[in-house]
Amino acid sequence: MRPRSQAWREAAFWAACLGLLFSVRLCHAGVLWADEAYGLAGARRLLEGAALYRDFWFDKPPLYAWIYLCWGARIGWPLRLGGALYALLTCWLAGRAAKALFGRREGLWAAGAIAFFLSFDHPAAIISPAPDFLLLPFTLGTVWALAAGRPAAAGFSAAAGLLANVKALALPALAVLWRPADWKRIVAAYAAGFAVVWMAADGWQEPVWAWGLRYAGDSFLGNPLLEGLRRTANWAGFHAALVMAAALYFRRADPLRGRLAAWLALSLGMAAVGARFFPRYYLALLPALATAAARGAAAARGRRMRVLLALALLVPAVRFGSRHVATLLGRPSAMRDLALWEDCREAAGKIRALARPGDTLLVWGYRPELNVLAGLPGGAPFLDSQPLTGVLADRHLRSDRPTAAAWAQRNRRRLAQTRPTFIADGLGPLNPALAVERYPDLHSWLADYEPAAETRGFRIWRRK
Repeated sequence: MRPRSQAWREAAFWAACLGLLFSVRLCHAGVLWADEAYGLAGARRLLEGAALYRDFWFDKPPLYAWIYLCWGARIGWPLRLGGALYALLTCWLAGRAAKALFGRREGLWAAGAIAFFLSFDHPAAIISPAPDFLLLPFTLGTVWALAAGRPAAAGFSAAAGLLANVKALALPALAVLWRPADWKRIVAAYAAGFAVVWMAADGWQEPVWAWGLRYAGDSFLGNPLLEGLRRTANWAGFHAALVMAAALYFRRADPLRGRLAAWLALSLGMAAVGARFFPRYYLALLPALATAAARGAAAARGRRMRVLLALALLVPAVRFGSRHVATLLGRPSAMRDLALWEDCREAAGKIRALARPGDTLLVWGYRPELNVLAGLPGGAPFLDSQPLTGVLADRHLRSDRPTAAAWAQRNRRRLAQTRPTFIADGLGPLNPALAVERYPDLHSWLADYEPAAETRGFRIWRRK
């Protein structure tokens, strides 16, 4: 039996982790990030009775919408508490995996590192329960199962990760690399789990897989290799404490060193998929790096090294902590990722003032916050205009080049069969070439609408 004092210390540790994760997220209770708004909009369509993939287009795996149902797709503090609990689950699994690999002390180091960097990183990456964040527990669950000698559980966890993110396709390779002698059990469990996942996500073949391949194959970066190196170096700089501690581990002889190196290499490949290198993509690196760093930090000798690691943690704490404080004080527009937030709130207020019971809404552009803030049911089987213009959201404010023109034309024909009460064009005022009225095959459909309100970033139409 563990000593009572040890149990109390561990309870205090986990309470501190939850307190940190929740307090940071509570700073953002008054805003809504675009990445979480898209999942929330999908969850609200589910609550309206629509079927995922069949009744509306959703280009992400189903957990992205399902997770928000756990707190009734509400915003404010319930959303922040739900995100904090999911982050705490990630920390707990990191602790279990590192403990199974190395020991109890390393488990606490790994859990603490995950809690810290899920609190002090780019807010757009860590605040929103979005696919890259949602994949973390499945990755850590797979590694924990491997370390505990449960290859079948590892295979099933790897398959279940597809419900969160298609990048989970890398997890079975990791499992086989770690335990090649158990490959038959891993593959059998993975195949069974994959079959269950495929049935649970019925209808996702085109919006998630086919569309996802198009997205991954069409980067907006002119020189992806150079940009990837630059952004990876920046990320490593903000995570210097983990990088230094992991370097301490890899310098030592250890029978697990090759496995952790393979895990880190696969994670880097997951971050590079699509050649975009957004901050949220680098979450894929966090579990492997934190696990190696936990062993390195736990074995570190000398006060100087510990002080150096502590100083390295101050950099992200100050850099990103200031952003949390700015958001808490009501200055979210200071962050580029929230620059359109105030405009969304203004547009939502104008729509609510005009709306009557039974009215519906279509948002044109990638402005999913409005789907949530306006409080109206969906009036069309699309949450945004990417599948209607064929232009991806990572470039549609400055380009009109479609990635999937034929799909978009087919989807506009489907749109023309609908009659939403309001059309909120949040793209045309920012990029006139993609305004809803610029598409000839929608002219007769749009003739039933008239301008009703306008903001800096929205042109709102109402059915006559």
